[in-house]
Amino acid sequence: MPLVSKSCWISARTRSWRNNARYLWKRIPPAIKSANSELGGIWSVGQRIWQRDFPGIYTTIGAHQWSETVQPIMEALREATRRRAFALVSQAYTSIVADDFAAFVGLPVEEAVKGILEQGWQADSTTRMVMPKKPVAGALDASFNRFIPLSEPAPVPPIPNEQQLARLTDYVAFLEN
Repeated sequence: MPLVSKSCWISARTRSWRNNARYLWKRIPPAIKSANSELGGIWSVGQRIWQRDFPGIYTTIGAHQWSETVQPIMEALREATRRRAFALVSQAYTSIVADDFAAFVGLPVEEAVKGILEQGWQADSTTRMVMPKKPVAGALDASFNRFIPLSEPAPVPPIPNEQQLARLTDYVAFLEN
């Protein structure tokens, strides 16, 4: 398969053009797919992305011997996945088992714990739990080279039950008419 096509396909994968990548895979002739193991490896990485299998993404990237043109792209994909996983954990968890966190970010446990301690997170060695620090808006961390979004969603003020019921009634009445 020409280098341009591989790069186009990987680019489609890394930019979340998932459906385009799927259709491109379907259009590639079977003879080319079977003759090029690297292409099959790229497809395997893409499948892990679709499944949101973060540990599987790292494992699949590490399991293949990539050409020198594809290697930097795969490294960038691994780092982008790691940044996303790190941000997701910092936003979604109050605590997580260190082994699970390490698998989720694709690092050995010791390296993952060392990195989070540098970022101001807490780790309990007796329970092997990691307590994420909520992200600071617009923070860039040099040790992991992670960017945390500039703005968090504005908190929604609680609405009294009567108001919620009135709004719901208005919506239903609008939809029925």
